[in-house]
Amino acid sequence: MNLFKRAWWRLTSHLGKTLMLVGLFFVICTLVLSGFLIQSAAARAADDAKKSVGAVVTMQLDVNALIDSGGGTESNGAMPGLIGPKGDLPRGLVDKICTSPVVKQCNYMTETSAAPTAAAKLYRAVPPPPGAADAAIDLFKADGVRDQQSVAAFRNGDAKIVAGRGIGPKSKRDEVVVEQRLAQQNGWKVGDGIKLKVGELPMPGQKKNESEFTFRIVGVYASGTADTGRYVPPMMDPANQLYVTPDGGTLLLGLKPAADGGVVKQATFTLADPADMTRLKKDAKAAGADLDIFPMTVNDKQYRQLVGPITKTADFATVTVWLVALAGTVILALIVASSLRERRMELGILLSLGEKKPKLLGQHLVEVVACALIAIGLAAAGSQFLSQAVGDRLLSSEVSSAKESAANEDDDAAGNSSTTIGSGGPVPVPAEDDPDAEPIDSLDVRLGAADIAKVGATGLGIAALATLLPGARVLRLHPRDILTKGA
Repeated sequence: MNLFKRAWWRLTSHLGKTLMLVGLFFVICTLVLSGFLIQSAAARAADDAKKSVGAVVTMQLDVNALIDSGGGTESNGAMPGLIGPKGDLPRGLVDKICTSPVVKQCNYMTETSAAPTAAAKLYRAVPPPPGAADAAIDLFKADGVRDQQSVAAFRNGDAKIVAGRGIGPKSKRDEVVVEQRLAQQNGWKVGDGIKLKVGELPMPGQKKNESEFTFRIVGVYASGTADTGRYVPPMMDPANQLYVTPDGGTLLLGLKPAADGGVVKQATFTLADPADMTRLKKDAKAAGADLDIFPMTVNDKQYRQLVGPITKTADFATVTVWLVALAGTVILALIVASSLRERRMELGILLSLGEKKPKLLGQHLVEVVACALIAIGLAAAGSQFLSQAVGDRLLSSEVSSAKESAANEDDDAAGNSSTTIGSGGPVPVPAEDDPDAEPIDSLDVRLGAADIAKVGATGLGIAALATLLPGARVLRLHPRDILTKGA
């Protein structure tokens, strides 16, 4: 008799056991398919996050590498260390790196200071206490930036332009943006010219640079940091923060900008994908950068914040798939082994009538595979809704944990933030941190042919293993042994 007919009669005549196998396979296939769908949704979300956020690469001077290369000197206690010309990062070089095809956005800055003049007085919310005057801190803080809107305070919304415009890639060397309180104190407005002196202090034995430069106010901004009501050294007061171009910042450093631009202290490059770091380094070397002295480091904090919870959810789904597949194989193997023992009389009679052992094993395999195919169809119909609900539930739990961890890190960072001492006690110095990114909190679950194919292959693989492993005993027995001693 045809083994397929025997399998059909067996399945229809024992509906209880057939339904039990279908139900067990349905549970296994549903869980496995849900795991696959959650994995696929997480992978799509991670790819979207890479495209929307990318990674930020920072390029700046490594002083130790510079000294090892002979381009600078260490401090010996009596004489401070010196950074020679090899420690200067030319703006023209950074502009070449910015043209790399993997760079979505780039920015660079020159940190410097400016000395006040008769027409440009420092803002002081509270007068200094007696003896607090110090030429090292009675200065404006001047940052030369390529794009002011990329500065953390403006990007985060802590500061905003209230008149005129900010510094941009096409700004001229003599342009400056000032804080609103400083402008009101000095009576400045957009379009006015102001004079600033080089703020860099001379080395011991050298004469102070008294060079004075005229800048034109092109914008006024409002800082989100209010006055503290106590004395703060002028350089630490946000109201005394000026923004100029990198070339303008080079002038205030007491240096003359080269033909291809001034000096850059730090450059940042936003990549579409953290994996593009290798290509960026290759392009930087081709442009002439010494990556030993000016190393590149990647900061993918925002990307990790976005995909952290969803990655953990996908990992949990992966573990679930393996556990369910393993447990399902074991359980089905035990059920098939038990069924074979119950059907020893049937097996013995068929073998004595001349039926081949492989065909007997094939009949059992057809029975189990038929149950698996029915279960796979049912699982495909309902798994999308189940995986969406389960995935969102797991993800919401991971998002809550991530936010709690981030809050704890922020508290630690606030407790360890740098301070300066004023007459009223310690005053915190605002930090230029990257903005936090809200983690992805939803899954876009989609059921596709590839997912059904994967769960189908998994289900049929489980059916084959669960049948062939215990069924191998049948191939070793003879009809007489089965009928007299049992399988």
